[in-house]
Amino acid sequence: MSDETYMKLALEYAQKGCGWVNPNPMVGAVVVKDGRVIGTGYHQRYGELHAERNALASCTEPPRNATLYVTLEPCCHYGKTPPCTEAILESGIRRVVVGSVDPNPLVAGKGIQILRRHGIEVSEGVLCEACTGLNEVFFHFIQTKTPYVVMKYAMTMDGKITTRSGRSKWITGETARRCVQEDRHRYTGIMAGVGTILADDPLLTCRLPGGRNPARIICDSRLRTPLNARVVRTAGEAPTILATCSRDEALAHSYRDAGCEILTLPSKDGHVDLRELMAALGEKKIDSVLLEGGGALNWSALQSGIVNKVQAYVAPKLFGGADAKSPVGGIGVEDPKKAFRLASPQVTQLGEDILLESEVLPCSQES
Repeated sequence: MSDETYMKLALEYAQKGCGWVNPNPMVGAVVVKDGRVIGTGYHQRYGELHAERNALASCTEPPRNATLYVTLEPCCHYGKTPPCTEAILESGIRRVVVGSVDPNPLVAGKGIQILRRHGIEVSEGVLCEACTGLNEVFFHFIQTKTPYVVMKYAMTMDGKITTRSGRSKWITGETARRCVQEDRHRYTGIMAGVGTILADDPLLTCRLPGGRNPARIICDSRLRTPLNARVVRTAGEAPTILATCSRDEALAHSYRDAGCEILTLPSKDGHVDLRELMAALGEKKIDSVLLEGGGALNWSALQSGIVNKVQAYVAPKLFGGADAKSPVGGIGVEDPKKAFRLASPQVTQLGEDILLESEVLPCSQES
């Protein structure tokens, strides 16, 4: 079989770590000897052994002179685990096939150099696009130290996220809603505005059996979140962060008593400065945020330049109504030339619904 075939298998294993390894990357590895797969592994949890060591440990026979396929360049530094390059050298592996180079400054090609310096043949770039795409969150976070932000919303085909009365359950079907739950498991944080809390009183948890709850981040400039809101009452079950400009310590103390964390941040245009919030979340190793806000927060997020990807779930329905809300509110752009531009569109059919995904172009964020 070809290098691409074995790398596809390594990618399948890498995806098993989804939601559990953040802020580390998802990595899969496969050991092949004489045309036979003799070992497989993946990075299972943050702080535990990396994919290469797990694959080598699983080998059904000695891996000497075998080929190791790994979706990301092997690490060469001491972190929570020893360098994977050491394990590869000790194993007697003859050849290593790498999907993508690790952008971490502590690695960034150094792992490949070490292997070659010790006589190991290294092939780079096999299924590079797929291997890099798997870790778009990690690549962004390791280079910027801020979370990768995905702005997600569900709308009808006439662009409405609620009816004229404000009702929104349910716009999409079960298949699309399950996809959202999978993303709540995948991304480290989920963010909403206080308006969403007041209107819908959501839990913002992952409802998949055995799934991981994201850290809940509520943008609440003046601390208006009710103390009996579900996100407050369940703060002991899922991390809950209130991002605010308020300096009312007595009020903040009430939330802390309930188990919430208060992040006091500078204001911008009367609201929490979202760029400052992203920097603060990055310091907490929150590498990704699923933005499930309303139109006002979505507009602010786009304006501040923090959005990296847009996910639009589109249902085959029409709500109509001049007063029915749309996904992005705010004042909007004045000239079509100043629109926020999206790139690399992907379309996925989910039952009767459609998921449209696009990256936000950096030039749009800078504007």
